[in-house]
Amino acid sequence: MKQYEFNVRRILSYTRRAVEDYSMINDSDCVAIGLSGGKDSLALLCALANLKKFYPKSFTIKALHIDMGFHKLDNANSQQTKQSIENMRQLCNQLEVEFILKETEIAKIIFDVRKEKNPCSLCARMRRGAIHELAKENGCNVLAFGHHFDDAVETFIMNLFNEGRIGCFSPVTYLSRRDLTLIRPLIYAPEKDIRYFINHSDLPVFSSPCPSDQNTDRQKIKNCLKEWEKQNKGLKHRIFGAMQKGEIDGFKLCREQSIDQTTE
Repeated sequence: MKQYEFNVRRILSYTRRAVEDYSMINDSDCVAIGLSGGKDSLALLCALANLKKFYPKSFTIKALHIDMGFHKLDNANSQQTKQSIENMRQLCNQLEVEFILKETEIAKIIFDVRKEKNPCSLCARMRRGAIHELAKENGCNVLAFGHHFDDAVETFIMNLFNEGRIGCFSPVTYLSRRDLTLIRPLIYAPEKDIRYFINHSDLPVFSSPCPSDQNTDRQKIKNCLKEWEKQNKGLKHRIFGAMQKGEIDGFKLCREQSIDQTTE
């Protein structure tokens, strides 16, 4: 079995602080990680697997992967997809994390059956439904997603520009219908630090086979923020700080801490 090497200390530091600041994990929790195979979910997997070793609250981890079925639409991607899934399985084995795979027909439904011109919203809802169901089927009461610091700022700006409202996803969300708690332990981790971790690690990053990848509203906002940041250094950190000060959608800290420390 291939052995993956990485130094997760910086990402782990962000993760532990977020978990403590927002009381994300409690004793005896069974935490499902939404493992897409992209850089963010792989960083989250490595961080939580290492946090589990020393964190004072005992919890278990399971990695859940939703196979969207893109390789069934394009046979050229079939072997690559199988290898990527096997690589994720090997990494989970190395980290002593159970790997659970669910095959779906989501890609076929969206692109072949419905022929969606703007598929992202429907795709996101179907993926969420599939992974929520898979988490409950496997006894998990907590589901962790790899949304990071930049995702939070981008979502805030997207909601402001596109919908005229002030809001974002929450660090912790309880879904009463599912009896499932959603957490985002990478909420303090800047994307550049995640990218650095991945680029200096030997990890099996799974490139998205989706034909709409990189052609989304989020990518447009990401590009805008990149330009604004060049002209106004520290802008994203100030936006994030304002979200915490305004206690937007659950961004109120559960423990006392200086807001400036949360985005170092």
